Amino acid sequence: MYNFSKKVAFYTLGCKLNFAETSTVSRFFISRGIKIIGFNEVADFYVINTCSVTSNANKKSRNAISRAINLNPNAIIIVTGCYAQLKPEEIKNITGVDYIFGANNKLEIERIIDSANKTENTNVFTSDHKEMKTFFPAISKGDRTRAFLKVQDGCDNFCAYCTIPYARGRSRNQSIKETVEQAKSVAKEGIKEIIISGVNIGDFGKSTGETFLDLLKELVKIEGIERYRIGSVEPELLTDDIIEFAAKENRILPHFHIPLQSGCDEMLKLMNRNYDTALFFSKITKIKSLIPDAFIGIDLIVGVNGETDEMFDKTVEFVKSLDISFIHHFQYSERENTRALNFKPIVRPQQKQERAKIITEISDIKHENFIKSQIGKDFNVLFESTKKNGKIYGYTENYIKVEIDFNKNLINEITKVKITGFADKETVIANIVQ
Repeated sequence: MYNFSKKVAFYTLGCKLNFAETSTVSRFFISRGIKIIGFNEVADFYVINTCSVTSNANKKSRNAISRAINLNPNAIIIVTGCYAQLKPEEIKNITGVDYIFGANNKLEIERIIDSANKTENTNVFTSDHKEMKTFFPAISKGDRTRAFLKVQDGCDNFCAYCTIPYARGRSRNQSIKETVEQAKSVAKEGIKEIIISGVNIGDFGKSTGETFLDLLKELVKIEGIERYRIGSVEPELLTDDIIEFAAKENRILPHFHIPLQSGCDEMLKLMNRNYDTALFFSKITKIKSLIPDAFIGIDLIVGVNGETDEMFDKTVEFVKSLDISFIHHFQYSERENTRALNFKPIVRPQQKQERAKIITEISDIKHENFIKSQIGKDFNVLFESTKKNGKIYGYTENYIKVEIDFNKNLINEITKVKITGFADKETVIANIVQ
């Protein structure tokens, strides 16, 4: 017999994949009549989905756990995610935590909901990364207009600075048939855009004998889903066939996110990345030759152990040469059990900050120039439900944020607009094209 008076609160850190997985876990509670409330409210359950990409992410995860315990010391505290996978003993030492589920054990949360109770000893459910072979399907349906669809998990690359293979295991996915059925369930809810998500989505099909391109070709056949955004794809896995398919298929939006991490070949080799700058440059050139208005974002890590001033200078010159729209950059954070710990020289925190500032300035210029190049052009915008200062917001096909005067009839509608100028650094204003 379910207790329909109970409440649950969620807190999610990290990547879009985590948010999709939290959304899926939340439906376990909803199915039992348990009400979802804000994380700052007093709940019977708190679920903290953690991240461990940096030491700061670990700290934020611990802070969130402490907040939940302070809000209600009698609540059931459930901790999951990458930090829970990599550092379960650290979390176990936090008095008040009842359950710890590793990154690949989130499905098991469902089976303890009905019997969960406060105990003196923390219950730990984790799997060794070598044994992570099951795939946990997940969809985030929190927004009426867009959904994040998890199509792949894990990574086989073992980059020198990264713990993802230890936190999420090896690359794996469900079949195209199963993935398409999930996408159809999204379409039935009237959602018009899907963001294709995963740890390394270009690796899709490795565990099922299929390919990411095969998946895209099947997804675009689904009635009701009008737009697909492709998440981050490693440059060596972003094949010409994928780019060419995106160029001719209107449902695949002209928006690419490609991890670079360094613009110096010597550093890329040290990082154990599977490409060089020449290959990366060729991918950007290919995209822009076929889709001139495409938005291209890249990832960059500054201050990795071993990155000399000369190596960073090469990165600066390389990213300046790229026809890109945005740089998502990180300051390197040392991670246990990674080879980068042994690289020399060690980059001082002040140097990391200085390098990050330089990359931020380059990114700002690139982004502003990209938006300027789009002013005066017509685009289709999918407007979302958020209302702020009398405005409604949405994104163009090529990921430009648009604001116009609020009109509830535009929510979840794809509307043609003409961009007329900047509203602020990140947003443009536009007129509806009649």
